Amino acid sequence: MNATDPARRLIRARRIHFDYPSGSLDRHYVDGDLVMSHVVAHLSATFPEGEDFFVRSVRRFAGEITDPELKSRVQGFIGQEVTHGREHRALNERLQRMGYPMGRADRATRRVLGRYERFTSPLTCLAITAALEHFTAVFAETLLGDERAQALLGATEVRSMLLWHAIEESEHRAVAFDVYRAAGGTERRRIWAMRGIMVSFFASVIAYSTLSTLGDRATYHPIRLGRSLAALRHSPFLTREVRARMRAYTQRGFHPDDTDNTALLDHWTTELFGADGTLTDHLGQR
Repeated sequence: MNATDPARRLIRARRIHFDYPSGSLDRHYVDGDLVMSHVVAHLSATFPEGEDFFVRSVRRFAGEITDPELKSRVQGFIGQEVTHGREHRALNERLQRMGYPMGRADRATRRVLGRYERFTSPLTCLAITAALEHFTAVFAETLLGDERAQALLGATEVRSMLLWHAIEESEHRAVAFDVYRAAGGTERRRIWAMRGIMVSFFASVIAYSTLSTLGDRATYHPIRLGRSLAALRHSPFLTREVRARMRAYTQRGFHPDDTDNTALLDHWTTELFGADGTLTDHLGQR
């Protein structure tokens, strides 16, 4: 599948709901790993405000789209992102009760994205959205395609939710990008937006995950902390291949569909939502 393929996958929002009852998650729910549990918590904390920003950025240009296929994909994108924000809010409330400082990252995300909207143009906000969508798609497809990444999440409801989120991020990974191009966005603006986001994204993940980890008593057990930091160096989300896919976005002529994800999506759609799918019982609850 490529950017000009007329038979793109249908994008639709699934009616789905996840529950996180008290006691259902261990304190360090990412395979017992101290640092990764805080990193994933921080990323989850950024999603509600981030998804709202993505929706606003794309909606500003929805009226200018004349291609009916792209119009349909935009509607599917918006429906999926709204659902993602809702489900991450539920997870974030659960993690907050477990002691993770979710509100701090949520407020910081709101402030930063608000500044983008106040001090940059709508087209630049759309370029930022397309760049961040590339981040989420690469991480999503790493989760779907690497058994080591899946193993980190064990068999918890968090694993189920993140696999669902990963499928939908992969399904709509090119929508903001294609809206940006349809709106007349230049390669120069797109590339510079990504370069800025690469710096700010990783800086914020490091800063806020560090602050969160420092508030955890387990951090002050040197052996446990050392093992967790050593494991982070070999994370499936920080491999050479992942870094190369991130950098590919800054090349002229890049398109998200340059990497074919058809087989990956076919496998996981059947695995999770087929006749015997593991998440079919989560569907239609809202």
